[in-house]
Amino acid sequence: MIALAGPTGSGKSSLALWLAKQFRAEIVSCDSLQIYRHFDIGTAKLSEAERQEVPHHLLDILDPDETFSAGEYACIGREILSQVAGRGNVPIVVGGTGFYLRALLDGLFPGPQRDELLRARLAQREERRKGSLHRLLRRVDPVAAARIHANDTKKLIRALEVCLLARRPLSELHAKGSAGLEGFSPLLIGLDPLREELYQVLNNRCAQMFESGLLEEVTHLLAMGYSRECKPFESLGYKQALLVLSGIYTKEEAREETQIETRRYAKRQWTWFKKDTRVSWIPGFGHWPETQRNTLKTLLLQDSSLSKYFL
Repeated sequence: MIALAGPTGSGKSSLALWLAKQFRAEIVSCDSLQIYRHFDIGTAKLSEAERQEVPHHLLDILDPDETFSAGEYACIGREILSQVAGRGNVPIVVGGTGFYLRALLDGLFPGPQRDELLRARLAQREERRKGSLHRLLRRVDPVAAARIHANDTKKLIRALEVCLLARRPLSELHAKGSAGLEGFSPLLIGLDPLREELYQVLNNRCAQMFESGLLEEVTHLLAMGYSRECKPFESLGYKQALLVLSGIYTKEEAREETQIETRRYAKRQWTWFKKDTRVSWIPGFGHWPETQRNTLKTLLLQDSSLSKYFL
């Protein structure tokens, strides 16, 4: 299997489409937002026409009010990988959600399922007394507390959720390990464009989102009856669009904040993927000239396990 990683805006989807046309391949999305139906503009989904060129999986599989975990992604994703291989094709996993990719390849520790009531209580506690969750985690699992920043409320809630439901420290469960992906030889490729060039691409893309109907898309979603509290509304672009519709931000203020936060998000993605020593980094964007793409294809064909899939 091939996995394309890297920061948002680096051209992963474009390269995946091209590669899938060179090999007998199918594309498996690894994006925690593109799994939701109706969230199209702000998630930069490929058009329907582009998706019809090559089989795609794990796009538009959930309604906006449904929840989905990395563990569920790994379970469904591994099943899809097996189905693709069973058809004699090579899966190309593409996306920027690093935690999903890690879950798919390495598995997750056997922790308890989400408890929404407990999560709400913990969130309320942190809202009343800032810093209380980190102090509590230091008491029940000092090892996990040392790894999680005191301001990272989401990770603190999950760590405490695990500790309280499993009645064991999160760090102890992590130490037990997890079951990695079997039956595949993953080839991880990371796209590494120049930072300033990527930031310009992201600035332009964010601006285009607001010009091409993001506010109208959010208005339509709300008219369909979906709550502003739905998980995908927390993502970049959508939460700013909600503030515009609420009269808190102007369209220009929302665009500027989305650009800033998207650049920060890309930087965090870089940091995440750079820690994975399995990733082979390639400079530039995924929408390279044909000569560069053919060079990449030549390199891939040197892998005997991939050469049989070449068209």
